[in-house]
Amino acid sequence: MLHSRIRPLPRRSKPQPDNSRREPDVYPAADSLKAEAAEEEEVEEEVEDLFASFLPHLLPDDAPSFHGDPGQLLQYVSPLYGNLEILVPSYPGQSDSRNEEIAAGQRAPGDDKPSPIEAGRRLFAHFLWSAALVVAEGVENAAAKKSGNGMWDVDGQTVLELGAGAGLPSIISALSGASKVAITDHPSSPALAGTIECNIARNIPTEKQPIVSVQPHEWGVLDDGFSQAHRGAFSRIIAADCLWMPEQHENLVRTALWFLPEDPSKGRVWVVAGFHTGRAIVAAFFETAARLGLAVESIYERDVNASSDEEVRRDWTPAREGEGVHNRGRWCVVAILKRATCT
Repeated sequence: MLHSRIRPLPRRSKPQPDNSRREPDVYPAADSLKAEAAEEEEVEEEVEDLFASFLPHLLPDDAPSFHGDPGQLLQYVSPLYGNLEILVPSYPGQSDSRNEEIAAGQRAPGDDKPSPIEAGRRLFAHFLWSAALVVAEGVENAAAKKSGNGMWDVDGQTVLELGAGAGLPSIISALSGASKVAITDHPSSPALAGTIECNIARNIPTEKQPIVSVQPHEWGVLDDGFSQAHRGAFSRIIAADCLWMPEQHENLVRTALWFLPEDPSKGRVWVVAGFHTGRAIVAAFFETAARLGLAVESIYERDVNASSDEEVRRDWTPAREGEGVHNRGRWCVVAILKRATCT
């Protein structure tokens, strides 16, 4: 099962005040109780994490669309590259005090626009999304020659990830032989505050790190230095769970077209998205993509909760009778797009 590749690592207890200067043996019982309480708290959190990891087995139609908590360290179990440690980005204004978090995210009186912190949280970079696992597994299987059609092969390819968050697909791409990897997210994304760099340092060998760069990029804004220097430069573009904002569909497509090579045979866009925001939003993206100049090379739906070693697929459809919040979670759409050719 795809979700079994992700395991929560034990959470560390919060640092306790330094009591080394007090007289020894004054309050041994209190110290003992504190230690026991800290251990119980950590055990409870570990049990909660383990329970969450088994939810796809207990509720097969209700697969999680994301994994981890903001700031949590997860283990990605990779048959090819060993166990990787992936830090989930914290979110803007994150604090141990709930009141501080609320205050940080509030708008100024009379301001109709979201605060910078609220806008940053709306990017939802502070999770590891299941769509990222689909891409990472596909790239890794292709590198291990388990993928028959080579659709996920990145060997020698230049890879761009949009809305990367923790950057797992990019990390797997770098390990799988990509010649160049650019990891991007919105300029206000919390992932750019050191999380992606941390994940690179933890998981990519030093000698391979020079091929990886981390760049801020706002979809549709193509006059920045990174965009101007890399037009047509990426043969593989990853968009994993990037479709939840319909108002950004056009900008996402324009960004993809900008970075794809002009030759339609040289570049592909991998679009993977769950239906947690509703199938209609996902379907609307493909309509926008076709209107602006992207063509669907292949598209299908994948069961992310299937226990089989082989992918369980079904045909893609823009509308599915009887689908609702109770049964759409275990499916995602997987699409390969390319530049449309004039006929």
